Amino acid sequence: MFTILCSDNGRQDARLGLAISRKNCKLAVGRNRLKRLVRESFRQHKNELRGLDVVVLNQPDARHASNQALLASLERHWQQCRPAQTGGAE
Repeated sequence: MFTILCSDNGRQDARLGLAISRKNCKLAVGRNRLKRLVRESFRQHKNELRGLDVVVLNQPDARHASNQALLASLERHWQQCRPAQTGGAE
């Protein structure tokens, strides 16, 4: 439901960038819901993602998914980003 790009930032903290497109989610209410969920999930995993810049892009099926499904998808992505701390971008 998301595409996540990770890269080393050479810092001690994790940074988040959002690219939630109008093309994939027409209504502002839907885009804001996605951004709110991504920010909350990122906040909860920020310590584990230390030293990474993370950019989150939405896919078309994200707008119809439940909050629980979106959070589960993000959780899987955060786990995949963790090894990227030593090896590069995903």
